[in-house]
Amino acid sequence: MALVILGINHRTAALETRERVAFAPELMIKALHDGLVDIDGDDFAILSTCNRTELYVSGELSSTGAMLEWLAKDRNLQANDLEPACYEYRDDAAVAHMMKVASGLDSMVLGEPQILGQMKSAFAVAEAAGTVTGPLHQVFQQVFATAKRVRTETAIGENPVSVAYAAVSLAQQIFSRMKDVHALLIGAGETVELLARHLREQGVGQITVANRTLSHAQEMAEKFSADAILLTDIHDKLHEADVVISSTASQLPVLGKGAVESALKKRKHKPIFMVDIAVPRDIEPEVGQLDDIYLYTVDDLKSVIEVNLRQREDAADQAEVIISEGVASWQKQLRGQGVASTIRAFRGTVGAVRDSELDKALSALNQGQAPEQVLRQLAHGLTNKLLHTPTANLKRAGELGHHEHIRWTQELFGLQEPVEQTANKAAEHISGNDNEGEIDEQEQP
Repeated sequence: MALVILGINHRTAALETRERVAFAPELMIKALHDGLVDIDGDDFAILSTCNRTELYVSGELSSTGAMLEWLAKDRNLQANDLEPACYEYRDDAAVAHMMKVASGLDSMVLGEPQILGQMKSAFAVAEAAGTVTGPLHQVFQQVFATAKRVRTETAIGENPVSVAYAAVSLAQQIFSRMKDVHALLIGAGETVELLARHLREQGVGQITVANRTLSHAQEMAEKFSADAILLTDIHDKLHEADVVISSTASQLPVLGKGAVESALKKRKHKPIFMVDIAVPRDIEPEVGQLDDIYLYTVDDLKSVIEVNLRQREDAADQAEVIISEGVASWQKQLRGQGVASTIRAFRGTVGAVRDSELDKALSALNQGQAPEQVLRQLAHGLTNKLLHTPTANLKRAGELGHHEHIRWTQELFGLQEPVEQTANKAAEHISGNDNEGEIDEQEQP
């Protein structure tokens, strides 16, 4: 049973290609059902984000050819055009890759936490679709357990390495109760949207979005249950803001020293935390000279990010060790599963012998034989029947010089006799016994 991954990500393909292979959420279940049939696998899951699309398949697969053909066909692409951008992993390497992805070690932003949630969502969708029921289900559980260890035992996600996240993290350091904070976000681009998302995740109480175009501000505000105002209204609302983060494309400052001084008077000099992410700057540098203003620029944040990135890289080295342990744990599970059928067969055989001997004993009791005699016959019969085949095989192992079989038997049953002594006794017994493998079988009643 093979585990195979075929994928494409930010390292192997441009955004345009990644967009073309991405799966819309509303089409995912159909894609899972179609793919499972066309690829002819046992289990199938798809992880699809803005930075990667990966197919996870378990089954008797000799290559990823069927996976590539299906992906190309489903996405209306040519397999030959798509193949150079794809990578593949098999078995242990596939498990290790999934653990790295879930832990954020393979992300564009090292250690970013969102990917674990995205992988859990991919698993939940595949589970709901009925395409993950066997080995792949167990792989995902091991992957999630290992990613959790990486998150809890290393600092991989503790230090912000994006400008937006760093800004929000600094705000958290200043305000102990984010639910009491009113944030004013100036601009309506991708960075401001990311800021709004981070602020909502940290439980900020209120958000106001200001933009030159009111419709753009309203569109952003609807996503995050925020208020929308025009840039021209900032001066009337500034005194209400505890946090101000600005990221516009303006060539001139949108906030000057005078407007901020006026806002501070209305706030009775209650502090304001400001972050100017824009280049050129949105907030006049002189604002930073005011008491009760904590002003950070994009350069201030970048220096924080560089330090944090180095710390994450150190944590990534620790995470690699945890992932190696996770793969080893998965291998141990596989080995345990491999012996399960043998254990079931062993228990079945012993159970059959037990039932046969028990029937004989019950019959003897019904015929009036003495209970003590019946019990002795039952014990004797069980012993002979259960030891007959193992003893015959042990004798054969001694005859052939397979001392390792004898050693394993000693470990299995906790025997203390040295291997050499056991082997010699077995050889001596063989030479003096022509009825190989028969253990008082004739003495059974």
